Amino acid sequence: MDQALDRWLDNAYFASIAFFSVAILALIVFLFCFEFAVRYKTWDEIKNGNLAVAMATGGKIFGICNLFRFSIQAGDSLYQSLVWAAFGFVLLLAAYFVFEFLTPVFRIDDEIKRDNRAVGFIAMIISISLSYVIGATVLS
Repeated sequence: MDQALDRWLDNAYFASIAFFSVAILALIVFLFCFEFAVRYKTWDEIKNGNLAVAMATGGKIFGICNLFRFSIQAGDSLYQSLVWAAFGFVLLLAAYFVFEFLTPVFRIDDEIKRDNRAVGFIAMIISISLSYVIGATVLS
């Protein structure tokens, strides 16, 4: 079975579709998990025009996809890319909690839910920038 899959993945078009599909499925799962970490309903807030939530969520999406990019660029297998993305997601989630911990004067979730765009922007930048740090470890 592995040999057959390896032959399919040798085809650049099939490999692109495979990595794309796995990345999309991983995004869905990771964003579903993120929903349990925050005190607001992400997609309801985005539907209602909450830009702070959209920025924080967009940062997570970019961060996860960026981790896949680093892994693919390193020549990792489809499975290894998924593992790196999951590992990176856990680290990005941890960074979100550290951000919450380091701002004791207000609650990050409450500010983002109130559409505090400055906090949403910082949350987005944290996810994006840390995805580059995590991604660099994939290449080492």
